[in-house]
Amino acid sequence: MNALAFETTQHFIHQAFAALELDPTYEVLLTTPNREVRVELPIKMDDGRLGHFIGYRIQHDNSRGPYKGGIRYHPLVDVDEVRSLASLMTWKTALLDIPFGGAKGGIQVDSTKLSEGEKERLTRRFTERIHHVIGPTTDIPAPDMYTDAKVMAWIFDEYSRRHGFAPGVVTGKPVDLHGSLGRDSATGRGCVFAIREVLGHDDRELAGTRFVIQGFGNVGSWAARLLHELGAKVIAVSDVNGGVFHGDGLDIPALQKHVQETRTVVDFPGSEPVSNTDLLTLECDVLMPAALGHVITKDNAHELRTAYVLEGANGPTTAEADDILRSRGITCVPDIFANAGG
Repeated sequence: MNALAFETTQHFIHQAFAALELDPTYEVLLTTPNREVRVELPIKMDDGRLGHFIGYRIQHDNSRGPYKGGIRYHPLVDVDEVRSLASLMTWKTALLDIPFGGAKGGIQVDSTKLSEGEKERLTRRFTERIHHVIGPTTDIPAPDMYTDAKVMAWIFDEYSRRHGFAPGVVTGKPVDLHGSLGRDSATGRGCVFAIREVLGHDDRELAGTRFVIQGFGNVGSWAARLLHELGAKVIAVSDVNGGVFHGDGLDIPALQKHVQETRTVVDFPGSEPVSNTDLLTLECDVLMPAALGHVITKDNAHELRTAYVLEGANGPTTAEADDILRSRGITCVPDIFANAGG
């Protein structure tokens, strides 16, 4: 699957190069990462065992400024996925015209099975192994899947032990540790801004527009909250456990309270259950995949009943699916624009 992630990203890049009629020499330069780091991460587990994990930091391009990109903790993290995501960060920072390049990192681990102490030890060990290739003027990590402000604080602290006080080594830190106000909501808010502009271009507005959101983590939950406040109807959302649907629109503030109490959207009062698979084919105006990559494929792209796909996740649409969506007249708002708010 992760080899597919890299192939998909390369497919879109090749399409862009062909449209721009770029010299093949530049294509090689712009598709080859500058540096790939793989590190072994042994840590002591709470029960006394030795845990063994693998981490990656891939620095794709720094022509426009220091490398920039998140760090994710997930069982499916591997070198192909991180290569793909590092490449996407290069195009994302260039598209938004900010002075950074592209990088990405990750650890192959199911962090939901780690205690907080184990997660901290793993984060600090990872920082210890890559500290020589990151830094405020070199490469600046950020939160990503299953990492958050606390993880960034651990990286900041561990890096500063070796290089002196350096809050600029990561973004997404807690506000009281030199973080930025609004960072927590920024990616979801950026998705809202992106679809607002796309709808406006088509003489449509957010109010009354029906949204389906796959994924109710940081990005999906913030997008849902902001869309609800702006008058849009979020008719379905899901998380790893399943989804919920209400044709007239879900009460998002009440749903968020339910999630705080139960840690899942499932069994939200007044809603109907829906699976993550079926959620993708619900009739709506905007479908927002905001969880894992490659959920829209050649197998389900013909079944989507939406006018727009808003890519809140990284790489949620495969190359084959993208061709199908285009042939059906479905507008796909790409991840390098849609989720660049962070």
